[in-house]
Amino acid sequence: MRRSIIVFTVIAALSILLAACAPAAATTAAPTTAPAAPTTAPVEPTQAPEATQTTQPTVAAATSSAIELPAVDPSTLSGDINTAGSSTVYPLAEVLADNFKKDGFAGNINLASVGTGGGFERFCKTGETDVSNASRAIKDTERAACAALNPARTPIEFRIGTDAIAVVVSKDNTFVTNLTLEQLAAIFTTSEKWSDVDPSWPAEAIQRFTPGTDSGTFDFFNEFAIQKGLNLATVDDAKKLALEAKNLQTSEDDNVLVQGVEGSPYAIGYFGYAYFNEQSDRLTAVSINAVAPSFDTAESGEYALSRPLFIYSDANILKEKPQVAGYINYFLTNVDDVITEVGYFPASVDALNAAKQAWLDAVK
Repeated sequence: MRRSIIVFTVIAALSILLAACAPAAATTAAPTTAPAAPTTAPVEPTQAPEATQTTQPTVAAATSSAIELPAVDPSTLSGDINTAGSSTVYPLAEVLADNFKKDGFAGNINLASVGTGGGFERFCKTGETDVSNASRAIKDTERAACAALNPARTPIEFRIGTDAIAVVVSKDNTFVTNLTLEQLAAIFTTSEKWSDVDPSWPAEAIQRFTPGTDSGTFDFFNEFAIQKGLNLATVDDAKKLALEAKNLQTSEDDNVLVQGVEGSPYAIGYFGYAYFNEQSDRLTAVSINAVAPSFDTAESGEYALSRPLFIYSDANILKEKPQVAGYINYFLTNVDDVITEVGYFPASVDALNAAKQAWLDAVK
């Protein structure tokens, strides 16, 4: 009996103890699961700012910053500025020269359109110009001529933009809308009739109107259209064939070329896209390899006949003639503000920065 009482007492005690422990277990379990929700909830705000903060600075860092040249006040400068060269660069140089005068420059700016080669002749052979406008890079022979001057000149290259060559026909020409590079090369060299290029075209003589041999446009076209189109060994071979073509008229004056092409449905010619842009109501631009010349196709390089534009000068000229240094500073600083209005395409930020750095180095 006493043993039973003891057993009963132990069982009762254990029951009380278990009952007392049960609420504690329930209280502990609730907080263990409850914080789980707050642990996942903050993930959304954490991820959202990260996407914003890491993406934007990365893009900004990848973009080149434009170099700023020292401010120039044209009204504080005087003297003459002599510049000549490319007929393609001429319209752009004319706008910037006029603006330089409007902003206060009291001196004279003598600007001539004589072709890139003619410009380098004046800059390197006779030394009569301060700035040379060019639609191609200077040749080694021209650099050598500059070095032979007394005093010697070391040409400094300033990239100012991009141009495209437009191949044009009369508005009355209804059969030529697109040409392959091979067809284009044949038209400006060995083909005598349009039907020689395509049997479905008229059996009429091809009348050709092109820039002259002093033109950078002529040089560029022969290298990138004729030499490539006919797979010739040298650009001189291309020029020879081009100059031997029948019914050929050349001129350094783009307006002469426009008038010639406009006058016949069987005529064809080429010159800078900017000049075509001004005459687009009189002429039709032909697509090359199914790509029409435009701002977008020239800038992307998709159009086969796009090219860089330059101006050249010399460090000694910039140091001895503040008006020339100021003019080129003004040119590089403001060119992007007017270049698309003239009909050309801006140089890349890196290319224009290189030109500005070349100016800074030259005037040290």
